[in-house]
Amino acid sequence: MAIDRSPHCINGCGIRGVGAKLLARLGTDEHLARLGERCGDFALQCSDVAGFVAQVNQRIEDDHGRLESLRASVARLNASQQEADDAAVEIRRVARHATDLIRTSHDDAVAALDEIGGLIDHVVAVGDELEGFTRAIEHVAAISGQLDAIARQTGMLAINATIEAARAGHAASGFAAVAGEVKRLAGSARSATAAVRDGIERLDGSARRVIGGMRSGTERGRVARSRTGDISGALRAIAALVTQFDERSAAIERAGREVTGHVATLDAGLEDFLLRGTENASALARTRQRLDELEAASNRMLDQVAHSGIATPDQPFIAMAREAAAGVETAIAAALAEGALAEADLFDTAYAAIPGSDPPQFLTRFVPFADAAIRPLLDAATARHSAIVGCCLIDRNGHLPTHISTRSQPQRAGDRRWNLENARNRQIFMDHQTRDALDREGDWFLYTYRQDLGEGRYRPLRSVFVPLRFAGRRWGCYELGYLI
Repeated sequence: MAIDRSPHCINGCGIRGVGAKLLARLGTDEHLARLGERCGDFALQCSDVAGFVAQVNQRIEDDHGRLESLRASVARLNASQQEADDAAVEIRRVARHATDLIRTSHDDAVAALDEIGGLIDHVVAVGDELEGFTRAIEHVAAISGQLDAIARQTGMLAINATIEAARAGHAASGFAAVAGEVKRLAGSARSATAAVRDGIERLDGSARRVIGGMRSGTERGRVARSRTGDISGALRAIAALVTQFDERSAAIERAGREVTGHVATLDAGLEDFLLRGTENASALARTRQRLDELEAASNRMLDQVAHSGIATPDQPFIAMAREAAAGVETAIAAALAEGALAEADLFDTAYAAIPGSDPPQFLTRFVPFADAAIRPLLDAATARHSAIVGCCLIDRNGHLPTHISTRSQPQRAGDRRWNLENARNRQIFMDHQTRDALDREGDWFLYTYRQDLGEGRYRPLRSVFVPLRFAGRRWGCYELGYLI
């Protein structure tokens, strides 16, 4: 086909070419804008996944700490169980020794008790014999009485014979001599009988006293004899208990060995679990680092697209952030020039912790001025658009000397969650994006990230960071955060 090279054609083709280039350029800008949005979305997703990974990693670390504590407890349990095993072995040894000793002692005690029983029986028999001896003494005393009576009668007969011999005269002199001798013998008999009677009475008294004591001893002996059977039975019961104790000690020893084996198995399992947990935590940490790198790269692409001058939804917020930051710089520069604020107070980093604050809040010499002069500017900037969630100042160390009024409320005691969201002023925050913005050089920076609200709560935001410089020194950044 022939090409029409007429002037009309050339002009027409030139106009169409310019239009095509403009359309291509517009299409490229639109694609770049979309690319920037996609980068921001990707950065947010990376941040979201990184946050999830961080939570999982934190839980793993918490579980790891608890497992370490549990393993330490298991180690203490193992040591205690070992002591219990040793004690059980010692108890078993003592029980066996006690069993042998009780068995031997029981045999000796039974033999001794048998001897004691025999001795008691002998004592009882002696008592019974003494009872018979007392009766014999009584019988002898009765005979002695009879002899005394015979002696008295004999004496009376001798006296009568003597009287009759005296009447008879000389013829009965022989009879009188016999009568006198009988009288003498009767007197001797009576004297001997009296002496025997006295001896028998003394013997009877002594015997009765001995028998009385023997009777008491005999009764006690009989009681003791009955008690020997009780003692023997008690010894047999003790021997049986010691035998049972020995058997129970053996069961405890066996159970202790089983527990020791189970504890060892549990300890080995915990050690393996801890090792795997450490490996998983390391892998998650590496994953988190890689996600942080991807998030940072995506945010850099988002920031580059925003710096390219292409119209994006972020441009109005970037303009508002730069304008508001300029207003803050002007206000602080004027205060420095007028002496209302000292440069040393502005750059003060001697953070004084506020007692009892949770999360911790810190005061610097710049805080009073920031609350009085800068907070109204932050409130005004926040009110410019409904998507803006807040504006604040961040020094080089992440300290927020002031914040918007709704985020600078007095802390509530014991309500950490509420304080994290509503009393963010005077706290120190430092995430990857904030650290990167504080370390970079440039006119402004755009990031997508998750705002940490504490206790695992996050909010997806985009933030414009504008560096702040005073007296030729980098102070920190002005941040404007808005919902995507």
